[in-house]
Amino acid sequence: MTPDEFRRLGHRLVDWIADYRENIASHPVMAQVAPGEVRSRLPADPPERPESMEAVLADLDRIVMPGITHWQSPRFFGYFPANAPLAGVLGDLVSTGLGVVGLSWQSGPAVTEVEEVTTDWVRRMVGLSGAWSGVIQDTASTSTLVALVCARERATGYGMARGGLQAEPKPLAVYACAHSHSSVDKAALLAGFGREAIRLVPFDQAYAMRADALEAMVREDEARGLRPCAVVATTGTTATTALDPVGAIAEVARRRGLWLHVDAAMAGSAMILPECRWMWDGIEGADSLVLNGHKWLGVPFDCSLYFVRDPEHLVRVMSTNPSFLQSAVDGQVKNLRDWGIPLGRRFRALKLWFAIREQGVEALRERLRRDMRNARWLAEQAEAAPGWRVLAPVPLQTVCLRHEPPGLGGEALDRHTLGWAERVNRSGAAYLTPAALDGRWMVRVSVGAEATERADVAALWGVMLEAAEVESRGPRSIG
Repeated sequence: MTPDEFRRLGHRLVDWIADYRENIASHPVMAQVAPGEVRSRLPADPPERPESMEAVLADLDRIVMPGITHWQSPRFFGYFPANAPLAGVLGDLVSTGLGVVGLSWQSGPAVTEVEEVTTDWVRRMVGLSGAWSGVIQDTASTSTLVALVCARERATGYGMARGGLQAEPKPLAVYACAHSHSSVDKAALLAGFGREAIRLVPFDQAYAMRADALEAMVREDEARGLRPCAVVATTGTTATTALDPVGAIAEVARRRGLWLHVDAAMAGSAMILPECRWMWDGIEGADSLVLNGHKWLGVPFDCSLYFVRDPEHLVRVMSTNPSFLQSAVDGQVKNLRDWGIPLGRRFRALKLWFAIREQGVEALRERLRRDMRNARWLAEQAEAAPGWRVLAPVPLQTVCLRHEPPGLGGEALDRHTLGWAERVNRSGAAYLTPAALDGRWMVRVSVGAEATERADVAALWGVMLEAAEVESRGPRSIG
């Protein structure tokens, strides 16, 4: 492809994306395909000869679009906000267009230095002190893995340089709440702790970790020959956005010598609001934290910001220095290959840089405040409606609720919950996700798409009411 061909096709693609965003509300929110349907439309073998890009672009509409669930739709209320503002899309385009790989500072000085500046912007935006240093990882799963590897190495005095965990005299233990994200378990397993070393701390009525229970478990584990190593606290749990008491947990971690990692992947964005910073009071007592810019903050996926208080320890654990990457300036610069698992990195900071500059912090704050107002409005509607119940506090933008018809309970209530949620999703009018809470199914409504306004939340509430009513009467379709 020549630059001229790229220019012509690029203009078409930009128009295509702009048209898509402009008309996104007209699409059914959930993909309307059966399993294997997209695959069946694709040839089993790759083309032997070049195909025209015209044909490729035509297949975007014919094959790809029917299989898309529209995360940027104003009626998308599933999982978590995954905002991708168009300014950030342009930043991603520039990153890919430049095609640089950040193996070292010298391989692309701007890759490192724009990342240094933008991560520090976010640090200032969320009110963290200058004791923190940031780096961009791909996802919170990777960030948590890096944190637990660092915790392991601090606890073992860099045991990786000797016999690893197999040579340790006592098994190490990691603590988290049952409402922590599944990536915590996965990270503990990948870091070599083993499933039996993952200790689940009891939670309170608001689904937050109990610091007193954590300390009791640590003492008991020490007495029976384990070595407590790390605790993962969560600011904004996956199911309910519960808020673990970071300050109290930090005190336990300090007294017992535990590494404290704070998972603020989604809710960390709310810390750009001064009125929300009470939610992670005590954060300065943590060793590491993760905040996903590609969630509520509004940077295209993937852009996970990992902050540490002891970057020298991180570099010692993660560093690699092959001869072909050494340069005369290594002592004067950051080599971000030593700040995480991959050797190379994309120029992710560009989309963060574009998005913050185009939006401005005050506009970002107002969007988050709007979403929180809309979530509270929905909770108020549910609390006032017969048969509906809000199941957890609503400190942020997620509402957990259930429709409970009189006389319905147990598995029958579960079938009803999953049934009306499926009706909403299959209707194409909105998308939301069920989840388990206290052993029973409920529905999470995650408010936070960039385009979502009060009218969209009100429309969702109307669809939910109709779906629950129809499901109560039996197998019919909405509207």
